[in-house]
Amino acid sequence: MAPAEDGDSGMESLTTSSKDLTPEKVKEIGDTDDDSDDEDLDETLSERLWGLTEMFPDKVRETTGVVSSAAWTAIKGLYKLSCNASWVFFTSSAILFAPVIIEIERSQMEEMQKQQQRQILLGPNAAVSGLAPAPGHR
Repeated sequence: MAPAEDGDSGMESLTTSSKDLTPEKVKEIGDTDDDSDDEDLDETLSERLWGLTEMFPDKVRETTGVVSSAAWTAIKGLYKLSCNASWVFFTSSAILFAPVIIEIERSQMEEMQKQQQRQILLGPNAAVSGLAPAPGHR
């Protein structure tokens, strides 16, 4: 009978073990000499767009710059105008409508106090009807 060394356990046929599959090792395994595409990915979108401007004539680039600058100035101006207009609207409405609202609330409070006095003096039925009984008719 042959010793156990003659049998193949299958471990030698594995090229890498789980200890060898660290991120660094996986990167080394996947590296090849044809990875020149990574160099192209280093530039940002803005750099790529700036590079594309060279294919347009100077007049087109200048016109685009003027138009975009004017549009940005107009947007900032409209934002400032809308902020000022909303401030004027809300402060004016507070100044104009606050006294009216306060006066309406005051009149409602007076009416509630009158109804409460009628209820105390004449009973619960008088407060509901809203009319005071005629003097002498009881």
